[in-house]
Amino acid sequence: MRIGAHFMPVFRHEDQVCAPTKAQCVNFRIQVMPIVNRRHAESVKADAGRKYRAYPTGDQSQVLIGWGHTARALWNVALEQRVYLWEQRRYTLRSAEQCKQLTAARNDLEWIGELPAQAGQQILRSLDRAYDNFWNPEHPARFPARKKRGHRLSIPFPGQAVEVRKLNRKWAEVRLPKLGWLRFRLSRAIGGTIRNATISRDGNGWHISFGVHTGRKPDAPNGKPACGVDFGVAASAFVSTETAPRLMPPSLTANEQKRLRALEQRKARQVTYAKKYNGGKYGNRLRTTIAQIAGLTTRQANRRQDFTHKLTTDLAKNHGLIGIENLCVKNMSKSAKGTAEKPGRNVRQKARLNRAILDNTPGERRRQLEYKACMHGSVLVTVPPFHTSQTCAACGQVDPGSRKGCGRLFACTHCGHEDDADHNASVEIEARARRTGGSDINSTRSIPRVRVPASGRRRMREAPKPAHAS
Repeated sequence: MRIGAHFMPVFRHEDQVCAPTKAQCVNFRIQVMPIVNRRHAESVKADAGRKYRAYPTGDQSQVLIGWGHTARALWNVALEQRVYLWEQRRYTLRSAEQCKQLTAARNDLEWIGELPAQAGQQILRSLDRAYDNFWNPEHPARFPARKKRGHRLSIPFPGQAVEVRKLNRKWAEVRLPKLGWLRFRLSRAIGGTIRNATISRDGNGWHISFGVHTGRKPDAPNGKPACGVDFGVAASAFVSTETAPRLMPPSLTANEQKRLRALEQRKARQVTYAKKYNGGKYGNRLRTTIAQIAGLTTRQANRRQDFTHKLTTDLAKNHGLIGIENLCVKNMSKSAKGTAEKPGRNVRQKARLNRAILDNTPGERRRQLEYKACMHGSVLVTVPPFHTSQTCAACGQVDPGSRKGCGRLFACTHCGHEDDADHNASVEIEARARRTGGSDINSTRSIPRVRVPASGRRRMREAPKPAHAS
């Protein structure tokens, strides 16, 4: 392929478009430097997001499905072209040049010409942003990945390509290029200038998302009390200023969990049948099963996200300083299978614990607190998580013996302080956060401690002592 030629030579069957190897990713990160688009950086960017439920007609839905698969294939081909040019010529390709080549490809390939030109250009700009995030050492993004067929369908548009008009108090519609007016439920005001729009589909249907520039400035420090938050599994979140934990409702009911398990077993049987008798081609029944699984998992994610948003918004609004643990969720949720020579112990129990940790989404809670704290005039401080559950919040002594047994009691072996283990940890987290970045914030040390009922303390004291402690 010549450098100046358009990228038709790399167009082939989408299953043959390969992703780069790990070694290639390392070479990309070390040897290639990002090229900053100054004009894009200086433009007004979106600072808020708005998501609405969209209701396309039957014909519009079919068109959007085709566009979604075309957008996915365009992403894969553009990524493959960049990898190919770097491997062969050490040439860094960016969206400005690929957009020119896209114009030529639209004339030669009908399936690309059906996708609006604005959407194709926006996809290439998104690929630029993915590369920039990968090159940024402070960003956790990995090398841009290839999108599989089962990936969530989405079609991006720039803000100049869409138009929104309000129909009544509850409904509005957006005009998309080559599609016309698409109705969506106006559940909240847009409240700003639209900078971009994305139409996407999940297990519950179609949604339209707007990136909006509101021009909102960060609030001044609110001067409210400080708090420490202990994220866990038994107690989803225990705030140091409260006397009871905040428990996340089950993301799926017992009947929904049984149904999800049955659907996954059915899917496994149907996939085996398709590979054995149908050449690997999915039938309508298998696609129906996959859609039903997607509906349940999307409902589960929505419930989890709803609790997370309510929790983080309340913490950011009502506290001047928020202390949380700097958790490494990836290491916490590692599998216990081990190796063939040294197999792990309690593998199934650890797998269940991993699911519970990921279901409480501590990483997502931290991400939301980072931008909500700035919005509402509070400060977020992360503290080392070492020994927070073994440190006495009253005297500061660290002793694993204070957490004997498997109950929720913390009984200090030095000063005799007794408290709920999670509440004691949250008070210790707040103290560490105040020492780190907020000594002028009001303390909660004078708040009455949470006491464990006498029956619970009696059971803990009468529990047999472990063999290694004797």
